[in-house]
Amino acid sequence: MTVIQPGVIRSGARTFASAPLSAKFGLVVIALYVLAAIFAPQLAPYGEAQIVGSQFEPWSSAFWLGTDNLGRDMVTRLIYGARNTIGIALTTTVLAFSIGSAAGLLAATFGGWTDQLLSRVMDVLMSIPQLIFALLLLSIFGTSIPSLIIIIAALDSTRVFRLTRAVAINAAVSDYVEVARLRGEGSLWIMGREILPNILPTLTAEFGLRFCFVFLLISGLSFLGVGIQPPTADWGSMVRDTATLIAYADITPLLPAGAIALLAVGVNLVVDWFLHAASGLRD
Repeated sequence: MTVIQPGVIRSGARTFASAPLSAKFGLVVIALYVLAAIFAPQLAPYGEAQIVGSQFEPWSSAFWLGTDNLGRDMVTRLIYGARNTIGIALTTTVLAFSIGSAAGLLAATFGGWTDQLLSRVMDVLMSIPQLIFALLLLSIFGTSIPSLIIIIAALDSTRVFRLTRAVAINAAVSDYVEVARLRGEGSLWIMGREILPNILPTLTAEFGLRFCFVFLLISGLSFLGVGIQPPTADWGSMVRDTATLIAYADITPLLPAGAIALLAVGVNLVVDWFLHAASGLRD
């Protein structure tokens, strides 16, 4: 069993205390979403797909935020939506970064035909609008969660490749890399021990931004009916299912939309703070 050391806790507390107000707000938002995702079964009053009432019941003591078009509790669906939407988006982003950053490092380190081949493949994939390409591939391969993750990760890895290649090329011509080559170090060693550590802050910040884009893309696809499929709770499909309530001045459809927007804002605030801290600038 792993025990968190007191020094780590104190260091984390100091980091949080020194963060600007905007970053603290973002960190608190992310922490609340993560807790909701982890403890969804304990926090939700009902089952994820359980029908507990009539269609579109109003807010009450039994259903704090009413029910959806099938009579499922909105609070429960929002909580489980955090687990499903964030979990799938995070998995997709990790896979996209694994593919894109590895390909970008290889292109920058080896250069030549390796760089040309990988760059042209990525150019072809990036020339097609991402949403249209995703809709096309999902209609061909189906809308299962594994297909959704693989397709979006493959498409989003092109953006990661471009950024990784750009920053890695600058690092590859640096003096410390040349010294490593003169020492006789191999290309893979240079890529992993010299180039990657020096571009890691940029990639870390890009990871947060990519997560937001993937998160919004999955929610958009779910709204269109080709993303996360029912009865799995998802904020994008929840907006679609309750959209008719807008005509009756009911703000219920705005709740999952607001959950999407709040997480995107929180992540961007933390990313901005991280970029500012990594740049070494001071206010």
